[in-house]
Amino acid sequence: MTKKKFISPKIDYAFKKIFGSDQSEDILISFLNAIVYNGKSVISSLTIVNPYNPGQVETLKDSYLDIRAVLNSGEIVLIEMQVARIAAFYKRVTYNLCKAYANQLTSGDYYLEITPVIAVTITDFILFKENPKCIHHFVFKDKESSSEYPEHELQLIFVELPRFVKKLPELQTLAEKWIYFMTQAQDLEEIPESLAEVTAIEKALTIANQANLTPAEAEEVSRRAMQLRDEIGRIKYATEEASKEAREEGRQEGRQEGRQEGRITEARALVLRLLNKRFPDQTAELNSLVEGLSLSALEGLSDAMFELNNWQDLLTLLAEINQ
Repeated sequence: MTKKKFISPKIDYAFKKIFGSDQSEDILISFLNAIVYNGKSVISSLTIVNPYNPGQVETLKDSYLDIRAVLNSGEIVLIEMQVARIAAFYKRVTYNLCKAYANQLTSGDYYLEITPVIAVTITDFILFKENPKCIHHFVFKDKESSSEYPEHELQLIFVELPRFVKKLPELQTLAEKWIYFMTQAQDLEEIPESLAEVTAIEKALTIANQANLTPAEAEEVSRRAMQLRDEIGRIKYATEEASKEAREEGRQEGRQEGRQEGRITEARALVLRLLNKRFPDQTAELNSLVEGLSLSALEGLSDAMFELNNWQDLLTLLAEINQ
């Protein structure tokens, strides 16, 4: 059997070609039914807005690489593949969702004409550290009762690829098979039988087969893969450098705090020795009075030590120092 090599769906350009081409309607329907509707055949048809076509290879920009589809129900779905985390990522996803919802209405239109919007965001990094699930589905809910808003006008769905660890023999649901395709396609040498059972996934792998790419497409995939590796490398480097700086600042602060604490301890011991000689019957109370004094307060007390005539003078001085 001839071995095959598949492009990674995580590369933005490849993702657009596989899920957003004119020939990708059935692929996108299967994928969205799996991720949004738990494998139920809710979506029967859709229209891909601004589909990818090979003639746009040279002019494609990063902002163009998201996929936008209108379902047979009228709902709008935004699908995005994001490999490297960027600043304000949550805000950007929410903004795009709300913009797609609000932009449906122009002056004079009725609110009844607005259709729900779903944002499906696939990430190759962890977003929700406290929740081990792979798929996260957010809708409006009552804060106390958790009852859902009557109409799901806005939905946010996130698929965290690093959370998925199942092997090929363990795949059961349609969603698991699609996520396996997303994470492992580039490592496959042939189409596994369990994936070929799903016609849409078999078709997606056929599109992802490097042998079916034009020379221009193959070159674009290679270029974008290199850009992606460079971008991840830059982010990793910046994160490591920031971490190093934070650790060094912490060590410096720790050394400064340690030196300061050492000086306070020495000053406190000196003041206590002097006070114990001056007031030998008040040892227990002296410890509580001096404990917690700052370095400047201890130094001031030390300077005024020999001006104290009695116990009341000490209490008065300490009251002034603590003001």
